[in-house]
Amino acid sequence: MSGLIRKSLDEPDEVRPFEDGKGHLDLVNLPVAPVGRAVFEPGWRWSEHVKPIAKTASCEAPHTGYVVSGRITIVMDDGEKDTFGPGDLMVIPPGHDAWVEGTEACVVLDWQGYADYAKPGS
Repeated sequence: MSGLIRKSLDEPDEVRPFEDGKGHLDLVNLPVAPVGRAVFEPGWRWSEHVKPIAKTASCEAPHTGYVVSGRITIVMDDGEKDTFGPGDLMVIPPGHDAWVEGTEACVVLDWQGYADYAKPGS
């Protein structure tokens, strides 16, 4: 039996929509951990479009990700803030808000924090 695994984010195991049609998360489950691709539409903001699903004061998921396209601003609960764009790797600890900058959708690949992201009751 081969140890190779092939999965595609174009055929995800699960799709989780965000509130108000402002994007979605495509998730593939791998033996080591799930990997996700989030599409954040222009106007998306965590505190408006995921907070009602997560039911936490701020995003409590840690993220290790890569921005494929678009721009996203992250602001930590302590006020630290940065904007990430195409080609940027990002490590974001729990306790933050985020929003899309500009008129282009932001696409982010994440291999740490999407297991329970935008999952009702998590």
